[in-house]
Amino acid sequence: MKKLFSLVCIFMLATIVLSACGGSGGASSSDQNVTLKYSIWDKNQVPALQQIINTFEKTHPKIKVAIEVTPFAQYWTKLQTAASGGSLADVLWMNGPNFQKYASNGIISPIDSQISADKVNLNNYPSALVNLYTYQGKHYALPKDFDTVGLWYNKALFDAAGVKYPDDTWTWQTLQDTAKKLTNPAKGIWGIAAPVSDQEGFYDTIPQNGGFVISPDKKTSGFDNPATIGGLKFWTDLIQAKDSPTQAQMTDTVPLTLFESGKIAMMYGGSWDAVEFHSNSYTKDKVAATVLPKGKVRATVIHGLGNVISANTQYPQQAWEFVNYLGSKEAADTFAKTGTVIPAYKGTQDQWVNAYPPYHLQSFIDELAYAVPYPVSQNTQAWVDTQNKVLTQVWSGQLSLDSGAKQLATQMNQDLVKEK
Repeated sequence: MKKLFSLVCIFMLATIVLSACGGSGGASSSDQNVTLKYSIWDKNQVPALQQIINTFEKTHPKIKVAIEVTPFAQYWTKLQTAASGGSLADVLWMNGPNFQKYASNGIISPIDSQISADKVNLNNYPSALVNLYTYQGKHYALPKDFDTVGLWYNKALFDAAGVKYPDDTWTWQTLQDTAKKLTNPAKGIWGIAAPVSDQEGFYDTIPQNGGFVISPDKKTSGFDNPATIGGLKFWTDLIQAKDSPTQAQMTDTVPLTLFESGKIAMMYGGSWDAVEFHSNSYTKDKVAATVLPKGKVRATVIHGLGNVISANTQYPQQAWEFVNYLGSKEAADTFAKTGTVIPAYKGTQDQWVNAYPPYHLQSFIDELAYAVPYPVSQNTQAWVDTQNKVLTQVWSGQLSLDSGAKQLATQMNQDLVKEK
């Protein structure tokens, strides 16, 4: 989750947005022809979204929707610029780490009155996701999807090495031992990738080892906790054993690219990777997934996206009609049948599992029983920036793990105090 604006900029943006909202927020009519801008960051989801939009436009002939795709690395910077210029998309994707900052400063609109008027049943979505997008008792999003993290593996590389595929009996030790068997320096193949990745990495192994990233009351960092440090050590040990590319190598070529070119045999990846791997000519028929290996306990981080409405949209009624449809069972069925993401709408997940039978996607659903919430606070990005900077130094060997973890905890605690 990349750069967000500073606290000072946020309040400036809020002033601009609220001013713009006062000038145009309620002026639209349901009788006029309008085009809504819909901002997202994943090009892999465009085909399914376009199907959904085509169906929506047939039943709402006066509303057109234009998808705007911005890669995640630039997404939040673009939103910052758009918000400051009063040109934010009418409807946009929102994630947990950034939600509270946008909601608390009036950049996006609460939707409680619309939910009430249209009798939307929030029980159709996992309560954890409904709560994730609730701020000071107000709802700001209808959940779109959810995701967990599993162990993706290359069956062809396992077969070539004569190694048994991973399954739900695996532990950390099993993974470490198997990664060593799969690593083949002569062929430029590593057993696993161990990048500085939170959601698809240490946010999973930290709770598996009994540690925590942030305390439940959002006041204290857990990075200097011995159990948390153990969850980080799982990854640095793999690099030191040379069963993973180095930090420099993974900076030059990202692990996803290495996996999709047959250079790494295993990677921790999200449920959303299914559509990516199916569209890639190399991985399409070579990969599958299983649950994450067990540490002291089983755990995987759970997260999910929400569709939100800009506070300065000129078309609040039409934007809501679109968001309401995006949150419908009909839209969820499209996401599921195409294997795009795990839809948040209850009762539609089995279709997603069946979209790509060879991938064993049920593993991602099975993990819900022990999923842990994605760690967030009011200004998540402040300490995530520190987290990524410090841990990159640890991964590259510039800082020892113990000193890096303590440094990170100290800075994170200072950031959390500023949120009060």
